[in-house]
Amino acid sequence: MNLPQSPSDLEPSREAALASRARGILLRRLADVVCLPTSRVNAFERAMTADLLVDMLREAEPAERKKVARRLGAMPEVPASLARFLLRDEIDVAEELLINAAHLSDADLLDCARMTGLEHRRLIALRRGVSEVVCDVLIEFGEVLVLECLLKNEDARFSTGGVEAMVALTRGDSRLTSTLLKRPELRPAHAYMLFWWADADARNAILRRFAVSREILQEAASDIFAMAAEENWQDPISRKALQFIERRQRSRDARADETSKSLEDAVTAAQHGLTPQAVEEISYLSGLKPMTGARIFTDPGGEPIAVLCKATGLPKQAIRALWRGLERPESDGQGGMSPALERVMVIHDMIAVDRAQTVLRYWNWSMTSTLTPALLRAVREGDEDASGEYSDPEWATMLTLSKDFGR
Repeated sequence: MNLPQSPSDLEPSREAALASRARGILLRRLADVVCLPTSRVNAFERAMTADLLVDMLREAEPAERKKVARRLGAMPEVPASLARFLLRDEIDVAEELLINAAHLSDADLLDCARMTGLEHRRLIALRRGVSEVVCDVLIEFGEVLVLECLLKNEDARFSTGGVEAMVALTRGDSRLTSTLLKRPELRPAHAYMLFWWADADARNAILRRFAVSREILQEAASDIFAMAAEENWQDPISRKALQFIERRQRSRDARADETSKSLEDAVTAAQHGLTPQAVEEISYLSGLKPMTGARIFTDPGGEPIAVLCKATGLPKQAIRALWRGLERPESDGQGGMSPALERVMVIHDMIAVDRAQTVLRYWNWSMTSTLTPALLRAVREGDEDASGEYSDPEWATMLTLSKDFGR
């Protein structure tokens, strides 16, 4: 049979019809060959056919490419050249693979995520078993719609760096917070840090779920406190860890200083005006560094005050005294308690002493023991995204304090 040498050898209308029919059938046949089992076609034949198919699809209509993509979606393994070409296509074509192809490689998905748009990335986020490396790349784009899909995907796997990046993103968009708090990868350290910019409902959820007991740690280290005391607490590494573990929250030094006020007296005096000096004194008596105390008393929500009072054994009346000292409204104008104060009182009732101490200790540890001059410089220069270079407490400090430096 002699093939026509040029399109002019056929009448225009008949040429188009035959070309369309022949091309459609050929595309289908080539896709069939690609989909044959390994018992029928070897790897080289499959690769050669896939390359030919890609070349034809470049000039094919979107509807034809979509048909091929739908056919390939049922394959246990799509040839890499075909997968990459079709995944970069418009969303109507690419979705046939993103939704139906169960075994796309991470390399293909990463290429698709980087070379396409939001809707492609959203469909990737919805896939079963999204790997850690693919999650990391999707998170880099910071697209809330994609991130919400990813967080709701129970089969997605987050790396430690991915979780940290998600925590950082919640600081700029609270829509992600409630979903992130449900992820099993989220650790208490992440939640305690996220607390500072979370809304009231999220704060409540954090304290209910992540305020953990230190009982096992206390049992494990019970005999070490005496050893450290015999050494006069000279080892800074063990001292810092034991300060986190110990049951006593109030300052050891203040207890030994007969000239110091009691914490109760300091709080009572503070109701007449919570000056910086009063904040520093209460912080010292509570076993906190001044920066931690300042962060607690400048928090607009007030929940950290409830945590402080419960951790140090102060009653709810102390919350009222501190609230008054901060000149915050105690009444709703109709004789009832203001909603903000009532919310803080509920937190005080809800959280156990040991769990409140855990939260308070972590805040103090992360915001003070790691605050070196180098870290302060990194905070000022906006280097908190380089989380891999820092320990968890250092990174927590950077995120928590960066807004205090005007960023």
